[in-house]
Order: sequence, then C-alpha cells, then structure tokens
Amino acid sequence: MSPEWLLDESGRPVADALVLSHPEQAERLRAVCPEAAPTAVLAGDPCWDRMLAARPYRERYRRALGVGRAQRLVVLNSTWNPESLFGDDVLPSLLPRLTSELPVDEYRLAAVLHPNIWYGHGPGQIRAWLDRARRAGLTLVDPLHNWRQALLAADVVIGDHGSVTYYAAALGTPVLLGAAPLAGLAPDAPVHAFVRTAPRLDPTLPLRPQLVRLIDTHSPSPEPAAFTSSVPGESATRLRHLFYDLIGIPEPDAPALLEPLPLPPFEPAAHMVPLQVLTGLLGSGEVSVVRYAGPHPAPDSTGETHMAVPEDTREQSQLALADVVFRHGTADDPRFGSPALWTTETLARYPQCALAAYVTGPGTCTVRTSDGTLLHLRAEPGADADPAAHVSALHAWLASGKSLQEVFEQGLTVHTGGAVHRVRVTRG
Repeated sequence: MSPEWLLDESGRPVADALVLSHPEQAERLRAVCPEAAPTAVLAGDPCWDRMLAARPYRERYRRALGVGRAQRLVVLNSTWNPESLFGDDVLPSLLPRLTSELPVDEYRLAAVLHPNIWYGHGPGQIRAWLDRARRAGLTLVDPLHNWRQALLAADVVIGDHGSVTYYAAALGTPVLLGAAPLAGLAPDAPVHAFVRTAPRLDPTLPLRPQLVRLIDTHSPSPEPAAFTSSVPGESATRLRHLFYDLIGIPEPDAPALLEPLPLPPFEPAAHMVPLQVLTGLLGSGEVSVVRYAGPHPAPDSTGETHMAVPEDTREQSQLALADVVFRHGTADDPRFGSPALWTTETLARYPQCALAAYVTGPGTCTVRTSDGTLLHLRAEPGADADPAAHVSALHAWLASGKSLQEVFEQGLTVHTGGAVHRVRVTRG
C-alpha cells in the first residue's frame, strides 16, 4: 500500500473501494496514504474462506496428489521477485539435494510457483529447468487452480516471503524459509514479523533432519491466521453486498456462497530416473527398502544396495547396469504383448538384470527372474506403496541366497516408506 499505486496523477484514489481483510491494514493505509483511507472496506478474504471450508477434505487432496498414508508432502513455494526462493536460485539448487536426500517412498515433493514466474520465463523454460526433479517425482502444481489444495495437503512448506507461504503458516503448517528478504516489506506489517521470526532452512546442513525436527517440534502460532482475516467465513456476503452497492442495484435474497475447492486431477509421483535402493533383511521374510532418486549419492549407504531403473528412463545407458528393470502399465496394453512377454523380452535385452517387473496396478505386478521363473506379486488390500518397491524387496531376498519357496509359503513383509506391507508371491 503506497500512494503511487493507490492515487492517480491528480491525487485522487484510483479505486472506488479498496477491499481489506483486517483492520490492521486500514490502520497502515491511513498512515501511508490517508487520501485513499475513505475507500477502505473490510470484506475478508475469499481465498482464505475457501481453504477453511475445504479443511475437512485434506485426505482427499492428499490422495489426489498421490501422497501415501505414511508419506510426508513437502510443498516448495516461491513468489516472483528476484529475492524469492526461485529468483534467488535457491530452489533450483535445492531440488537435486531434496530428491537425493529424501527417500521417494517416504516423501512426496510438489512445487507451487507464482504465476508471474510462469509468465516471465514461459512454461517450457520452467519445465526444462526443473526437468530432472520432475522425473525424480516432483509435481508442478497448477499456479491458479490447485495451489490451495496443495497447501491443505502439505506436511511442511519450504517457502519465502510471499503470500502463499504466509497462508501455509496461517493454516498451521510448519514452514521453513529458504529465502527471507525483509527490504520490501513494511516494518509494521504482520508478514514482516513472520519472515523475521520464522525458522530458516540452513543449506549447509543435511535437509531431512531439518524437516523432521521442524515437523516434530512445530507449535503453530495463532498470529498468521488472525491477521489473514478478521472476519473468516464472511467474505462472500460482504463482497457481494459491496459490489451490488457500487453498481446500485438490489442484492439477491439468496445467500452469497463461494465455490468449493475442487479435487485436483489424480497425479501420483512418476519416478523416471534410476533409483538407488538400500535394503536390509530384518527377519523371516521381512525386508526393509529405502529408495532414493538422486542425482547425488544416497545419504545412508548402510545395508545392501542395488539399482532399479524404469524402462522409460531418459538415462538409457543405466539399463545395462540395472539389477531390477521395471515399468508401470496395464496388463492388456497391446504394445507390450503381455506382462509375461515383456518380462521375457526385457531379460533377453538386459541379461545382467536379476528381475524384470511389470507393474499392472496399485498393488500388483508380474516379475520374471533371471532363470526364467515367472512370478506374481500382490500386496495386501489397502497397501499404497509402489509395487516396484516390493520387487526390490524380493531382489534383496533372493540376492542374499534365500529361496523362493520360503516366500511362496509365508510371503514377503516389506518395510518401506514408514509403513509395513504384506506381499503374497505366487508362481505365474
């Protein structure tokens, strides 16, 4: 709020009504531009009201974003000026570390970038800059329609001084500031106090411990929510009354209502890069699986390690080095003949590969071993882990010298992504 934005050349207000969400804003308006103060109208925040109304549907938004029950969703948010998370090059340098340090079955990554970033650089350039991270599982959230749903679904937000990050704090979501400029913020504004006091991301330290510590110790401050709107739930009524009053016609008798936030399209994480897989045998038929998408080495190299590579990866040279080659598809896709045929052709093409796995559904896949044995893996009802992780557990079991007969009899118990899944293994 400053005179150059609020007054015309003659010093008169450019707007008939200036909509504010909190009396604190009116006080600052009177201080910085008293000429525009008479136009101020306290009408709340419809964006905030829609988020408040959608809170009961958080789990639906998480499922739409492909977030597993035991996963944590990390939302990265950047506003658009040069000192933002994206403009200061923090985000582009942060993404390779996040995809390398956060196990893909425990964390889901999504980015909300200000529309001006998309407009200023163009969608093609943005997707090119973030290509490796997208192939490692990052989702780029629609900046106009789905960012509110992403905030509601988030477990933690890495952001900057923009309004979306402040909304996250208002929702009570843990926030780490990756960029925190104060120069462009009014010293007496609530967002200034928030940026000054919010926890900072330390890029010199491992990232995962910082996220875990923040989530586990987070105690939401009531101030961001209190300053977002002083009249929560009233914006539709107040705004409609204002608009009809300005145009001078009677207001309808029916209640003023806001459109509910829709469910985003279903978009699970797509891992199209070679995965470094750490495994450990925990007991009879029990295997732990931790998968990393790189590009940097995994932070924890304890236990046995193998490489699982999706057939459609851009890094085609890595297929010849893979222990497990997999793909996701439907069982009746005529391009591949059948899962049984695809596994046969894949092992013939990559003879060093120990297992070829065709994932056919949320909990099912067809697997062929290097000696030609065809297997079917089926997870227990309700399991939401990627079946390719179950294949890596089977590989670890067989690579340790254990027999298939044991898993035929008792199945596999796979510990991955903070959850435990029972997997039945049968001959094809």
